[in-house]
Amino acid sequence: MSHEDEHPFVPYQPQRYGDAETVERGRAFLAQVERRRSVRHFSGEPVPRECVDLAVRAANTAPSGAHQQPWKFVVIGDPILKHRIREAAEVEERQNYEGGRLPAEWREALAPLGTTADKGYLEVVPWIVVCFAEKYGVRPDGSKRRHYYVNESVGIACGLFIMALHAMGLSTLTHTPNPMGFLSEICRRPANERAYILFPVGYAARDAQVPDLVRKPLPEVLVELT
Repeated sequence: MSHEDEHPFVPYQPQRYGDAETVERGRAFLAQVERRRSVRHFSGEPVPRECVDLAVRAANTAPSGAHQQPWKFVVIGDPILKHRIREAAEVEERQNYEGGRLPAEWREALAPLGTTADKGYLEVVPWIVVCFAEKYGVRPDGSKRRHYYVNESVGIACGLFIMALHAMGLSTLTHTPNPMGFLSEICRRPANERAYILFPVGYAARDAQVPDLVRKPLPEVLVELT
């Protein structure tokens, strides 16, 4: 059996555009993503479940180490479970903000964002989506299969998930309560998975406000070697 038979390949010819249209498409995409902001003030308006499915399908197109796709997305819409998640998250966050678990330098960095231990939005949004990273795979016989570049792979998938929501006019927030073990219990996930990011998903509230932040200019994030 040849290498090609074991690992078949198919033709790939992505769409190409003229230089002017290529640049214009890049500018249009940049204009869209520049409007994206993390939101902590949500509307309770319902969001079609299909929107979540579409965002996860977009995330599932992400490249991953050895194409092992080491992610699971758990969607929660049940009010009781959302309440449990909020309560557990706030227990950990109070330890961070009020119990001194966060170093002073970290608290100082967070101060301009106005974040607190209150996570009431977790009960306002119609959906909570928790992304879990698979530390290793499990074969049908129960043996472990090593995964490669898990953090990088899952991070890229989460970025695509965020942008898919934004493209649909939805908002979210990358919430990472620390520690996050309670999410494994509430979401009933196996030992090979660890909670990576919790995403509240919904429409921004009509009176939502966000910090007046300025993103770094291009010269501060791009280095050209000549």
